[in-house]
Amino acid sequence: MHNYLDFEKPISDLEGKIHELKKLAGEDESIDTSEEVSRLETRTREAMADIYSKLTPWQKTQVARHPQRPHFVDYAKALFTEFTPLAGDRKFANDDAIQAGLARFNGLPVAVIGQEKGNDTKSRIKHNFGSPRPEGYRKAIRIMELADRFGLPLITLIDTAGAYPGVGAEERGQAEAIARSTEMCLNLKVPIVSVVIGEGGSGGAIAIATGNRVYMLEHSIYSVISPEGAASILWRDSTRAKEAASNMKITAEDLKSFGIIDGIIPEPVGGAHRDPDFVISRTGTVISDALKDLTALKGEDLRKERRQKYLAIGRTL
Repeated sequence: MHNYLDFEKPISDLEGKIHELKKLAGEDESIDTSEEVSRLETRTREAMADIYSKLTPWQKTQVARHPQRPHFVDYAKALFTEFTPLAGDRKFANDDAIQAGLARFNGLPVAVIGQEKGNDTKSRIKHNFGSPRPEGYRKAIRIMELADRFGLPLITLIDTAGAYPGVGAEERGQAEAIARSTEMCLNLKVPIVSVVIGEGGSGGAIAIATGNRVYMLEHSIYSVISPEGAASILWRDSTRAKEAASNMKITAEDLKSFGIIDGIIPEPVGGAHRDPDFVISRTGTVISDALKDLTALKGEDLRKERRQKYLAIGRTL
């Protein structure tokens, strides 16, 4: 059974009835519920298509945060072979919110960096709910340096509400680590392809998302601050997050229209969690196509193109 979001109640009711009918038929073979199940399944598909065709920015935020949405570990398992994670920043500690290492993508040696939120209480605590500490970004810098040294394309998968704002993180130079990571992205002479697979929150996201090509899943979000954080600052009222989400232009469609991202990866009706294999496969295809285009460019051209891409943002509005 799925975890249903608030606006999915009509879908929840219909799928609940389908489950009950199938259970009834399983308990008593003399009862034929196939016709009614088929009718309800049709209504479910229609209801889902109708609801997901007109999601508000706040509803998209909820979908982006869905607990069953595929995370970095799911993409890494399906898209990469010989993935070898590397740990530690060689200065303080290892941060499990940032997963990074070397792998093969369609046989091509690559470097991989991503944020992992975890999928149950134990793993979420381990990965700090996907909010990296400074050592996570310094680990990312290590991987970027390796990629640059050995000429490995860099693939980054972004899914964080933002960098961890705790006292310890600030004491260890959170802002400096994010800035250094962003600077390193801009200076690399290898292709960088970035995909926002869930939440792209603030500097915590841009630190590993300053790529030559940046894509977003259809129902992911990308913003300078979370809707709750924006509402707290603007109105001193975090309950106005829904209003903030609408005003902040955080959806993939908005960001594509502003030229901040390069493309949108479609999700199945109902969100990525409804068909993870489809979404992950489609994401792999998009990354592969982007790398084919970028690997034709020389190192200095890649760096210049990437820097110009970010300098140009906002100039045509």
